[in-house]
Amino acid sequence: MNTKNVLASLKKNAMLVVLVLVYIFFMITTQGAIFKPLQFNALITQNAYVYILAVGMLMCMLTGGNIDLSCGSFVCLLGALGGVLMVVNKMNTGVSILLMLLIGIGYGCLLGYLIAYVHIPPWIATLAGYLAFRGLGTSILSANSNTGSIAPFPQDFLALFSGKLFSTKLNKLNVPCLAAGIAAAAIIVIVMFWSRASRVRKGYEVDSMGSTIAKAAIAAAAVLLVMWKLAYAGGIPTVLVWVVGVVLIYSFITSKTTVGRHFYVVGGNMEAARLSGVNTKRIMFLAYLNMAVLTVISTWTVMARFQAANSTAGTNYEMDAISACVVGGVSASGGSGTVLGMVIGATLIGVINLGMSLMNIDANYQKVVKGVVLLGAVAFDILSNKKKK
Repeated sequence: MNTKNVLASLKKNAMLVVLVLVYIFFMITTQGAIFKPLQFNALITQNAYVYILAVGMLMCMLTGGNIDLSCGSFVCLLGALGGVLMVVNKMNTGVSILLMLLIGIGYGCLLGYLIAYVHIPPWIATLAGYLAFRGLGTSILSANSNTGSIAPFPQDFLALFSGKLFSTKLNKLNVPCLAAGIAAAAIIVIVMFWSRASRVRKGYEVDSMGSTIAKAAIAAAAVLLVMWKLAYAGGIPTVLVWVVGVVLIYSFITSKTTVGRHFYVVGGNMEAARLSGVNTKRIMFLAYLNMAVLTVISTWTVMARFQAANSTAGTNYEMDAISACVVGGVSASGGSGTVLGMVIGATLIGVINLGMSLMNIDANYQKVVKGVVLLGAVAFDILSNKKKK
């Protein structure tokens, strides 16, 4: 691989390079504390909601830079309703989960209809939810609890969204967890080479074999490192299974399906997409229905993590999701971005939060740093697009 190709590859994977450099920086400044098994577990459990919400936000942004400002407040409302169902009324966990999902689908259909068919601008339609849902959720909590918080949730619910697979004691090697990591790494390598071979057969442009080997090695090493650390942190968090499931499903949808490609086409040029026969209204409808469903899943993880429903749940979650997308290379004007890029962006923000917390940096300064990172990511995207043109 010549120097030109190396530079092009580094530019293409700039955020991944930044993530590695930032992690090394915090390794040094925290004297290795961020590399401990429990910190890997914390990075996953504390940021699970970001990964899930950001996938939904990605689908909205692909349609033309549209966003959902209501998802954070909707988390608060759904948490309050879930608390009333499971804790106050002692309703069966499975039934409660189903009812919450139906509420999310109902809201998604209403929101999607207003945006796609009534043509209410997305930021206005979702701003209404941003203002209304937290007030409604807080009222429900106040009416059902003197403390403004509803707890505890049933153990079967907590096990489903905040438990651990192959649970063992801390600092004891969890063999099943490590075996799962080895299997996952092997699958990643096989899929990457199979995908390259498939593209070669179809005559598509592909990366060089050296580049593919390097990417496969890095991906496998990253998976093995995470699973090795989790093997000493008590097992695989169940929330990681939810995150991986969502990421894999939407990676497939966006890259391998017709409807997934339509999201990119609509974001690139909606009028051209409409004239080409793409049902642009349906795509917009699906984007916000999809966002609502993923918000429900995110709510479950948040409820289980805090083991309570309270009025502060979901605060600024919409901003975290948008930041993860933008930092991960999703265009603010729509039409470009990947699920993998979003994952890298969310991980970068999570590492920054965790690292600064371990350094005992004031929360206000943490916000300043995240703001600078977000601005830098947008500036990089704009400059890169100018050079391409």
